[in-house]
Amino acid sequence: MDQQRRKIYETTFILNATLDDAQIDQIIEKFREFVSKQSGEIKVLDKWGRKRLSYPIQKKNNGFYVVSEFTAPSDMIIKLERHFTLDENIMRFLTIQLSEKALKAREQQAKLTEKDEAAAAEAKLTPRAPVAGDVETKAPEGRK
Repeated sequence: MDQQRRKIYETTFILNATLDDAQIDQIIEKFREFVSKQSGEIKVLDKWGRKRLSYPIQKKNNGFYVVSEFTAPSDMIIKLERHFTLDENIMRFLTIQLSEKALKAREQQAKLTEKDEAAAAEAKLTPRAPVAGDVETKAPEGRK
């Protein structure tokens, strides 16, 4: 059996926000196990937390957002979405395949952010020398 080509995917799913943190972590752990059992590999898993929904879903106004980036064979996505559909605590989900162009753009954005953070850190460390045009102002004294 020849090896199927692995692709990079990003999935976002919204959990019922009324669940406590232990239950949410358990559902996320099930997701991790599912991906690894299907010969997938999770690269990034971000918990965005509880957020207000744009519109009610299943009569609920809040949801717990989870975003994950992973590599997997393409036939796994159908199984993953079936898994999401069967879990009553997952209110919505969306899985997309990331293109090479999107990955390059994300990489460039990360480099720019890194440069900006380094420049900001450098600016905080370097005290600004007074310039000839700087004027020291005093507050007016009050009348007695």
